[in-house]
Amino acid sequence: MTLPENRQFRLHARPVGLPRATDWNYVTEPARPPGPGEILVAVEYISLDPAMRGWMNEGKSYIAPVKLNDVMRALGVGRVIASQSDAFAPGDAVSAATGVQSHATIPASAATKIDPSLAPLPVYLNVLGMTGMTAYFGLLDEGKPAPGETVVVSGAAGAVGATVGQIAKIKGCHVVGIAGGPEKCAFLTSELGFDAAIDYKADNLPKALRTACPNGIDVYFDNVGGDILDAALAQINRNARIVICGAISQYNNTTPIKGPANYLSLLVNRASMKGMVVFDYADKFPAAAQDMATWMKAGTLKGREDIVNGLETFPTTLLKLFSGENFGKLVLKV
Repeated sequence: MTLPENRQFRLHARPVGLPRATDWNYVTEPARPPGPGEILVAVEYISLDPAMRGWMNEGKSYIAPVKLNDVMRALGVGRVIASQSDAFAPGDAVSAATGVQSHATIPASAATKIDPSLAPLPVYLNVLGMTGMTAYFGLLDEGKPAPGETVVVSGAAGAVGATVGQIAKIKGCHVVGIAGGPEKCAFLTSELGFDAAIDYKADNLPKALRTACPNGIDVYFDNVGGDILDAALAQINRNARIVICGAISQYNNTTPIKGPANYLSLLVNRASMKGMVVFDYADKFPAAAQDMATWMKAGTLKGREDIVNGLETFPTTLLKLFSGENFGKLVLKV
């Protein structure tokens, strides 16, 4: 076969603060043909996630940093166009860590076959993908919400937060979302069924939390960190569970990360704070996916994808995550 041209973004420099255009190299080269046990995937959609900012840094983390001059790490979905594996045939739809590129040659063992007749491909980067798994296990396995408890989630109009809130409602909880702007807050209550939404850009957050959570906070799912985490810690109940999924307000700091000033509330309330990384639950993904698909079919779990066209827009589109511009799961259409 004639190999297609592969367009890709490689990490050129470690960002200081927000990533800049000069931190990337845009490269075109022929796609590599698959070897034994490999497949060549034409990537159709790429997931853009806050975690990508951490992967650009050099230093110890839950996953090795992207090396300089390597293709930027990212999850993607697409279709097989060449295969040297009995497990996949040309035309199969797959999800995998494809990287930020138009064509990915990867081990077949690293890809998962997906069914585009059940849901559009971008959904497999959102509710039926790693985003949904993060929400599912972070809330249910770490937050352990009980019916009637109050669950608060920050970054609630983002992909993970929106799913967390909906699962908490499915489990019979009082759910409060924190988001930026009236449009996002209206979406949480009118479209997703949250009991209340707080606009952190306009509201007095401590006061708004007291009003929305008259019985205190039992589970706080944090995607933001910083001042919003402190405000939630001030109102937790005894034996509350705080799940640290992310801290997007801190990722581009050029000064030391701001830790929680109200951490003594954990002591006073015998509460727990625990970080979670979705890869730790990989063996449970199939069962979780069944639950998620069932809830989506029943209409009790919805997803929203914010799709931007053009691989070439990657450097600027990525920044939408850190300005709060994205509304739902940010996806790049190749």
